[in-house]
Amino acid sequence: MPHHTHNHPVHRHAHERLTMYVPEHFVPDEAAVRDLLTNHGASDLITLTPQGLMATLLPFEYDPDAGENGALIGHMARGNDQWREPAQGEAMVIVRGPEAYVTPSWYSTKAEHHRVVPTWNYMIAHVYGQFVVHDDPVWIEAQIRRLTDRHEADFAEPWSVDQAPAKFIERQLRAVVGVEVVISRIEAKFKLSQNQPRENVEGVISGLEARGRADDGAVAAAVRAHNPHSTTS
Repeated sequence: MPHHTHNHPVHRHAHERLTMYVPEHFVPDEAAVRDLLTNHGASDLITLTPQGLMATLLPFEYDPDAGENGALIGHMARGNDQWREPAQGEAMVIVRGPEAYVTPSWYSTKAEHHRVVPTWNYMIAHVYGQFVVHDDPVWIEAQIRRLTDRHEADFAEPWSVDQAPAKFIERQLRAVVGVEVVISRIEAKFKLSQNQPRENVEGVISGLEARGRADDGAVAAAVRAHNPHSTTS
């Protein structure tokens, strides 16, 4: 896996690459980043083109065996101009995990000194690499099968591409193009209350589990998994 960037000073020389702001507390290990890439849903593909910035939300599959650092593979509608426009420099894919608002009311230290503020917990990776287009029905079908099989796996009766008429699938394949980002580097940040004392982390976990909004359970599990005070983390 590529090196994950730590935070840099604000003032940089012109030749230095701008990077994500990642305080030391929130730097994830490579296994955690690999898990995020493997299990994420849809992500934002961003390319700088002669026409300006372009972005598309796409469901990607992570292929760890492609190239030196792996690749993200997907497909987009043929009518989407982004694949036709040459990418200038690296493309970027913003991969997000679960996220949640954290109220300071969950912090035990609030009752002690009230020097607390709200925050947002999240998991994110900025994946950079070469943008490659695959206008190839065989490549596209293999990618769609791989993507579908992963997302259908939890169903009692998983849907398969083979259930649809072959001629119909052929028409669908002609309506899309394959896209790939061959990874050159990854910058990741898991902001999961690691900078808080033990009692506040425990309060965040309990608060998220009790509130039960969309991503709260997943964020609570992530906070627990990355709890720096836990003897099992």
